[in-house]
Amino acid sequence: MSKAVKVDEDAKSRLEELQAEIRLETGESVTQQELLSRLIDDAYQDREAVIDSFRSSTVPLSDAEKARMVEGRVSSGVETREEDIDDILYGGPEDV
Repeated sequence: MSKAVKVDEDAKSRLEELQAEIRLETGESVTQQELLSRLIDDAYQDREAVIDSFRSSTVPLSDAEKARMVEGRVSSGVETREEDIDDILYGGPEDV
């Protein structure tokens, strides 16, 4: 069940470039059909990123992006007041 998919010349050129690079790097020849299938499989596995790439804006963050930000946070054990942030970042009046 092979159907034709039309792509512009730039996309076709980049596909051919990828195909040639795969052959140079791995010594394996792949057809454009195999390459497109692999690219689609990879995109399907990371579909949220593909979907997000079509959004006009990345704000607000997705739930997954928010979760990744929270995972990277580490508590220093010191409570920082909002009014202290500028002093911490840029130096307090005593640094002038």
